[in-house]
Amino acid sequence: MKRNELWKISVVTTAEAEDAVAESLTNLLGNAANTHTDLRTGRITVSTFSETRPVARISREWKFAVERLKLFGLSPGPAKMRIEKIQRENWAESWKRHFKPLAIGNSLLVKPSWIKQQPKRGQAVVVLDPGLSFGTGQHPTTLFCLRELVRRRRPGKAQAFLDIGTGSGILAIAAAKLGYAPVHAFDYDPESVRVARGNAKLNGVEKKLRIARKDLTKLPRKSLRSYDVACANLISTLLMAEAKRIGSRVKSAGHLVVAGILKQEFLEVERAFSALGFKLVARKSGREWTSGTLAKGNQAGKALV
Repeated sequence: MKRNELWKISVVTTAEAEDAVAESLTNLLGNAANTHTDLRTGRITVSTFSETRPVARISREWKFAVERLKLFGLSPGPAKMRIEKIQRENWAESWKRHFKPLAIGNSLLVKPSWIKQQPKRGQAVVVLDPGLSFGTGQHPTTLFCLRELVRRRRPGKAQAFLDIGTGSGILAIAAAKLGYAPVHAFDYDPESVRVARGNAKLNGVEKKLRIARKDLTKLPRKSLRSYDVACANLISTLLMAEAKRIGSRVKSAGHLVVAGILKQEFLEVERAFSALGFKLVARKSGREWTSGTLAKGNQAGKALV
């Protein structure tokens, strides 16, 4: 393949299923998927990109993924997969049109490097350009995690943060910018670790956090180190299977943020952590997704819908 060529994989779907389709496409191809709505026609397209042509079985596996969404009561439409070759320059310009700055109140601003918007006084800035494998925090589950990072920060107080499944490193970088310390992050995928470390260096926080390659399922069930706040933006099956490992890494009176969960599966995830002494204190649903914050020990309070 020529260096300036890419493969675009796209699916036209419905407003009801766009988030679920994006998540399914991301899981299938391993690259972040994002949505675009044509304001003139109302057509919703979910797309991702690859530097190599997808293998033939991808189309068959996608059909099974669509059937799974239907079992959850979603109507994704025909959701036929389209694969086309494009020029790398066209991909870059497309991202520039679609990605905008993301402000989390007066505390945090996430923006691509080409945006010249200046932060407000006291507003931490995270610069993150979309890549072939990672987005920039636009997905509602990542947005919930960022908001909770801001909400749980206590200025002037030492707070340790753990990012489980760091991906692009956006949460760990934001935590370091907000003043969490120490900040630790890990991911099973070596490419994620490489990208996250690069993004940390781009933001000048590479010495303020530690990013490692680790397999959650192989970590000790009881951790010697625990954190004030931890984020686990993982699929529900992994959250439930590894609840004890995850939970042991949160301090008593600490908070665990869980995201990336289909609305129908959230109650099961909540129950898995409730059995370990956690209680739901914040929850946010967006279309087919639900994210939540769980308090460990005596910090439990009234859940927020």
